[in-house]
Amino acid sequence: MQCDLCPRDCRLHEGQRGACFVRQRVGDAMVLTTYGRSSGFCIDPVEKKPLNHFYPGSSILSFGTAGCNLACKFCQNWDISKSREMDTLADQASPEAIAQTAAQSGCKSVAFTYNDPVIFAEYAMDVADACHARGIKTVAVTAGYIHPEPRREFYAKMDAANVDLKAFTDEFYFKLCGARLEPVLDTLVYLRHETDVWFEITTLLIPGRNDSAAEIEAECRWIMKELGPGVPLHFSAFHPDYKMTDIPATPPATLTRARDIALDAGLNYVYTGNVHDEKGGSTYCPGCGAPLILRDWYRIDDYRVTPDGRCPDCGTAIAGRFETFRRAFGPRRIPVAINRAV
Repeated sequence: MQCDLCPRDCRLHEGQRGACFVRQRVGDAMVLTTYGRSSGFCIDPVEKKPLNHFYPGSSILSFGTAGCNLACKFCQNWDISKSREMDTLADQASPEAIAQTAAQSGCKSVAFTYNDPVIFAEYAMDVADACHARGIKTVAVTAGYIHPEPRREFYAKMDAANVDLKAFTDEFYFKLCGARLEPVLDTLVYLRHETDVWFEITTLLIPGRNDSAAEIEAECRWIMKELGPGVPLHFSAFHPDYKMTDIPATPPATLTRARDIALDAGLNYVYTGNVHDEKGGSTYCPGCGAPLILRDWYRIDDYRVTPDGRCPDCGTAIAGRFETFRRAFGPRRIPVAINRAV
């Protein structure tokens, strides 16, 4: 039996699990073995996803499961995504319990994150239904590695996404992620042109692997051509982890250079991440250049976007999802215990 969820196309005999480890053939069915089980729940600032244009300053209930359909040697959540121990999944919760907790905690949205929600799509989609019934938004933090048919079903349940564009060469994807670039680009084009999902892009810059000016320029030109200037792009700093502990951390200057390249290419909203950089973390009006949201890491120090998403100085529309801003949730992370009834 072939699993048709992602481009890995795993063919499984009875009892076998796919490369993601969590999808298993049981008889004539493909079973998600982690349904209803999580590696933990936390309330985060939405900027931590990172999403800078999706109800800035709001709080988001975040959780993941175990396993992943990519094999990134630089994974910074490897203890979760590469876990083969079901004991990792200490917390259990039904979709309704998650939605209820989000509502009681005052969260604007729920994020499927830490490992890729593509591999626990059924669970994520059921949670999304429960959340939407309570007026709570849903967010997928994903590598975008999914086949077209399940992609339509999955993103029909999502309000926003942050998609990891891990590099802009197929060689990088093949050698360091065990995947291919094209399906990820297809997902980005699909999100932009065939859905109303708000999405932002993150590229983790790894010294000597995907941080050359030529590659960054190629990525930014493609984004401009295929997606347009209004899609926010985050350049994030790598730190040594998992199977790439011999690579040094990304210098802040590399992130600044990448941001400058992207802005020169015409992108309106470009950010630096995993560093203290107020200029690189802040949102500016593409019309008059006025600072609109001043950030330092995940902290918002000033907010000037109007409730209908415009610059108060020149009236230029700011891409994203906005509402009346009262106060920011703040940079803290708060662990949450959820009713274990499944």
